[in-house]
Formats: sequence, structure tokens, C-alpha cells
Amino acid sequence: MSQLAIYGGPQSITDDFGDIFDWPIITDEDESAVLDVLRKKNMSGIDVTIEFEREFAGYHGVDYALATNNGTAAVHSAMYGCGIGVGDEVISQSSTFWASVLPVLNLGGTVVFADIDKDTLTLDPIDVERKISEKTKAIIVVHYFGHPTDMDPIMDIAKKHDIKVIEDVSHAHGGFYKGRLLGTIGDVGAMSVMSEKGFAIGEGGILITCNRTIHERAVAFGHYERTGGFGSRLASDLIQDKELQRFSGTPLGGFKYRMHQMSSALGRVQLKYYKHRMLEIQKAMNYFWDLLEDVPGLKSHRPSASSKSTMGGWYMPHGIYCPEEIGDISVQKYCEVVRAEGVYTTPGMNELLHLKPIFNDADIYGHGLPTRIANSSSDIRQDRGSLPVTELMVDRVISVPWFKHYRPEVIKQYADAFIKVSNLAAQIEQ
Repeated sequence: MSQLAIYGGPQSITDDFGDIFDWPIITDEDESAVLDVLRKKNMSGIDVTIEFEREFAGYHGVDYALATNNGTAAVHSAMYGCGIGVGDEVISQSSTFWASVLPVLNLGGTVVFADIDKDTLTLDPIDVERKISEKTKAIIVVHYFGHPTDMDPIMDIAKKHDIKVIEDVSHAHGGFYKGRLLGTIGDVGAMSVMSEKGFAIGEGGILITCNRTIHERAVAFGHYERTGGFGSRLASDLIQDKELQRFSGTPLGGFKYRMHQMSSALGRVQLKYYKHRMLEIQKAMNYFWDLLEDVPGLKSHRPSASSKSTMGGWYMPHGIYCPEEIGDISVQKYCEVVRAEGVYTTPGMNELLHLKPIFNDADIYGHGLPTRIANSSSDIRQDRGSLPVTELMVDRVISVPWFKHYRPEVIKQYADAFIKVSNLAAQIEQ
């Protein structure tokens, strides 16, 4: 451990550790379930999907689940379900995937970005309340990189101002906030379940709620075959609102958002084993961070053990980089040196949305002015410097390995690579 690999020393990771990073775990049971859909030639039906929805709702202890063809559709449907429309403002964070917020523009609303907490990388409730206006309709919380948002103050703000809370759970399937499942705390939870997520079933999304109005509006928005039209026998179970029934057979959003039944079949099997697999991932990732607990330059991105909050499947795990502890080495250089040790890591978060052209000067729908402000009474665009913590943390976050199995001897090798780089940081040439 006398010399870093980038300068000719031995590499920390030399072995191929097989399936420790493979995801999702696919077995004969998964294949049989998908093949059954194919053999019945029922790929575009909804019977398997409805069973998956019932089981997914049961897992979360909610009344309703609605499966969609992707996570963006789930978020979009949740927004419509909450009544977001022309002139409404929605508050969310800038450091997230665009799908968390961009559908707001399609509904005629706009996005106001609030700052984040430097430790959790999720919405800062204090700044959220600063951004509340008479036009605020909803808060979209993103449990970013799997870390639960501090939901209690968010819910207090929402109750105080009579606004809705949408949870984007795409990074945190099965995670808890103070003992409560993520996605069940706000008015509605929405998430992607694509093949790379913690809960992975191919391509798809799903929303969950106990609010019948939100659920029925989401159904009417993108599931034309489930509103009473085309001989549906399910309308009595799904749509009771007389006004929504008038539009049976035609989706109010003009979208066909149903989930493919092969994804639904895979989802039913994956759900049976998800809790067990998730707990193993949690055990593996917590062991990794325990090994790095006092290593200079790095801090774990996870809730405290006493908080009753957990990271779920740990999708896209990251750590907080602290350059001041190791000679102010740039995050780019630090990651380069770690990669030379055989550990793949990259710096940064998602590209910040408040600085992207689509939220500043894009006229998407031909309004004659930027879409983000087309239906706003004021110019709510935000320049660089408007979200100081968010902008700072771009250079203070790094990705870490996402272990799918608890194999201490393997995990320790990866942790040792970070330890080696941090302990020999004085060798690093900027």
C-alpha cells in the first residue's frame, strides 16, 4: 500500500467477483411467468397487470396501485391526479432526473426549484417554505440516490398551505422514513421500475395512493380501457366519479399508459423476493460504509442507524466527498485515482435542471415565449447561484459500488481501495 496504482503501484482490485453487481436477479420462475404471457398471446391485456397492482398495493399497505409503461408516465399521471394544471407551480429539487418534474410543463404548470440539504441531497424544508406562493399546487419530493427526504416538515408545510405532496420513489423502492414506507407518506407515490432500478421489472412505472380521487383521475388520464369503454368489466371497480365516467373509452390526457403484461408478470415474481433481496443489499452496503466510517475525504450518504429510516434497494449509491480533509484534491482527480485501483466511480449528481435550456429558453409548445414561464404571472427562472447548496454539492458527490450480495471479503477489497487512496492522498498530483 506504499504507492497508488495510477503511479505504478499494485491495483487494489485484481479479481472478477462474478455476480456481486448483477441486477436484477432472474430465475426460472421469472422466465416462466413471462413465457406464460407470451404463450397466452396476452401481451396487451390488463389481467396480469391488475393482479400485479393488487399485490404491489398490498406490499405498501395502500388502497390503490396503478401500473404504467414507464416511470415518467407514473409521475405524469400522479401530477394530473393531484389536479396540477395551467398556472400552477410545483416545487422540487434541481438535482434530479428530468422526469421528476418536466411533465408539469405539459400540464400547463411550471416548476420552482428549491435548494437541498448537503447531507441528505434531498429537499431542504426551510427553502421549500421560502418558495411557497399563492400559485403553489404541489411539492415533488425525490428520495434522491435512495436517501429518504425529511418528510415530517414537508408534510407540515403541505398541510399548512393546503397543497399536495408527490413522492418520487424511483431511487428508493422499499425504503423507510421513520418506520413508514416511502411512497405512502405523501398524497401519492410514483416511481420507475425499469431494469436498472432497485425494484426492476424491465420497463415500467407505478403509482400508489390511498386517495381515490387521485387514483381515478390517474386512471382516466392514461388508461382508456379501464374507464368503462370497449366492453370493460372493470369500471365499477375503478371509476366511480360520474364526471370521469363521461369520458369512458377516451383518455383525458391523450396517452396510452398501460404497462406491458410481460413486465407485470416479471413484477409479480420479483415482488415475492424483493424484501429478502433488498435486506441483503442493505446489509452489504452498510458493511461497506461501516468500513469507511472514519476515512478522510469520504462520508456516507445514508440515514443514521437510530432513525428508523433506510435506503431501500440503494439504487445508485453515492458518498459525500470532503476534499478539505485530503488536501483539496478535485473530485474529478480523486475519482480518476480510485478508478486506477480497479473501482469504477464517477463524480457528481444529475445535471442541474434549473440551468438547462429546457427550463430557461425552450418554447416547447409554441407559446411564443419560454414554456416554463408561459403560464406564469412572473419570470420564475433561476440563474446560477440561486441554489447555492445544490450547486456546491455537484463537486462533493461520488458514486460507489452497488453490491447486490453480502460477501464481506469482496466488499472489504473495494473499501480498501478507497482507504488506500485517501491515506495516500499526499501522492496525488493535481
